[in-house]
Amino acid sequence: MNAIPLLFGPSGRLCGRVPWLRLPWLAVAMALAACGGGETGSGAEQASVRTMPSASIPVTESLAAGEDEDAVLLSDPISPGRSAVGGSADGARTLSAPKALMTQADAVRLANQATFGPTESLVALLREWGAAGWIADQMSEPRQGLRTIPSGVRGVITVQHPRSRYTSGGTNAVHKHTSQSVDFCDTRGDQCWRDWNSSTPLVWDFYRHAVTGRDQLRLRVGLALQQMLVVSNYEVSGTYGLRNYHNMLLDHAFGNYRDLLRKVILSPVMGDYLDHVNNDKDAPNENFARELLQLFSLGTCLLNQDGTLQGGGCTPTYDNERVRAYAHALTGWTYPPGGATPWGCWPRGSNCQFYDGDMVSVASFHNTSARNLLSGVSLASGNTAPAALEAVLDSIMAHQNVAPFVARHLIQQLVTSNPSPGYVQRVATAFSTGRHGSFGAGRKGDLAATVAAVLLDTEARNPPVASSAGRLREPIQLFTGVLRALNGRTDGEALGWWWGEDMRQHAFRPPSVFNFYPPDYPVAGTALVGPAFGIHNANTALNRINYVNYLVFWNGSGPSATVPGAVGTRVDLSRFEADAGDAARLVDRLSLLALGEPLPSGSRTAVITAVNAFPSRTSSERINRVRQAAFLVFASPQYHLVR
Repeated sequence: MNAIPLLFGPSGRLCGRVPWLRLPWLAVAMALAACGGGETGSGAEQASVRTMPSASIPVTESLAAGEDEDAVLLSDPISPGRSAVGGSADGARTLSAPKALMTQADAVRLANQATFGPTESLVALLREWGAAGWIADQMSEPRQGLRTIPSGVRGVITVQHPRSRYTSGGTNAVHKHTSQSVDFCDTRGDQCWRDWNSSTPLVWDFYRHAVTGRDQLRLRVGLALQQMLVVSNYEVSGTYGLRNYHNMLLDHAFGNYRDLLRKVILSPVMGDYLDHVNNDKDAPNENFARELLQLFSLGTCLLNQDGTLQGGGCTPTYDNERVRAYAHALTGWTYPPGGATPWGCWPRGSNCQFYDGDMVSVASFHNTSARNLLSGVSLASGNTAPAALEAVLDSIMAHQNVAPFVARHLIQQLVTSNPSPGYVQRVATAFSTGRHGSFGAGRKGDLAATVAAVLLDTEARNPPVASSAGRLREPIQLFTGVLRALNGRTDGEALGWWWGEDMRQHAFRPPSVFNFYPPDYPVAGTALVGPAFGIHNANTALNRINYVNYLVFWNGSGPSATVPGAVGTRVDLSRFEADAGDAARLVDRLSLLALGEPLPSGSRTAVITAVNAFPSRTSSERINRVRQAAFLVFASPQYHLVR
């Protein structure tokens, strides 16, 4: 028998029981709309300081297979900035006591901002380490912590911190095929297009890492970058090339923005996507040049350092003549060597389509005329393609817009859709100086400093109590957030062509270079912007609830025989069964994990009542109580708005 969830509004008003298999979805939508309201909960709890034991023997050790790294490091972590200190004649060390700890609410908030969703072990770790320590740990390798070693003493262990990588799918052989009589896919089975040309293997890797991987901050920043420096499988095929591009974004997530832009400009995947590979030197395609300025670095209007419009109105950052100058400056590049076709390469003197490595310069393809770029940078007559590329980067990195433009994008992606001018300026300062506290190398464009500034700012750690704070949880983060919180696993298969398409956010397939949604999408009836609302409508709102229902009541999806290493997409509610006998305790446990605080009073009462409608005599009955509570907490409006 399926559990029958209840619908309730943010004010706690019970809206009715919903038999999921019988009630028309339109009726559910209307019932949800009728709930309305908004209520703020309380209950942020204070953490207590715990004394850390001494470490007498430093050791290096690998984790056992399947061991929870967060739990191991939580047992006695040495966070960056709180490393072993002191010592004695025999070299034994003692550890300083933990510094300021985080509240439950702030730990959950940071997990939502910097990872793909809180888990109970991650929240406990964040509360022990604090925001700065955890961020520094995520940006560095290896990790350190204490544990009891076989001799029975406490020792420092070093845990290698694996970097997320995209590895699945076919190789560059797809661009080396030279037979005119046999199609490439003729001998490679029914899944050839999927495995060799599509982004589906990247979807598998992405969701596996996002749900169970340890390299959370790098992957989270990588997602923010891929929604700014966009390429799409809608336009570009070649799985290995898409894999290379997105691994490049991960590699540079904590690097320097100038270096990242250089790799983007030289990427053959981007060269195909925005038409600047083998560009005509006399009449170049302007697509990439325009998007480089508009979407990747500067924006269309001159900005103050706090992100506001210079002079209070839009003064254009560039004109069409300047776009043409950039297009001419960036001519002279072809694919890296290695590709082949049955018909040779075209145009003459170029390399065939190939995505392994950076594009290479061809002197005869480059326009050498003098050009005036932005920021007072100019190109003399007779310039080369590599020299012109560096001049383009000089002009962008020297421009007044680049720091606030990148700062605002990262803030919107990680923390809040409507940051204050002060917040933007503080992050822009970190970008410009290359430092934020102990983060960064002191070079303009340092992304480690910039990301740290985004996450450690007072508006991230202590957000204002206002309707403008926070952001709509976008579908990708809904998919991962519920799975992580409920101890789930996924191979990603269900989250691409099924749920990704239904929710209008199929990873690696944005519909255009403008991403899935615009950064300035207006929230109807307000003066606010809400980027993710650009893909939010009545259907996707309902599908959010369907997705939670799919995981909690329908038991998700089983593994597919066609997916390598398939595990399906399912949650594991067994860890919550111990609290199922006490409905209030169960609901509060789930609420503290999902929201960082209890549900608002009225909603909490309604959910507890719904859970108590189920008996708790048997294990099956207790799991039904967990299902009821989990569904109502993760379908609540409070969960879908991240604050």
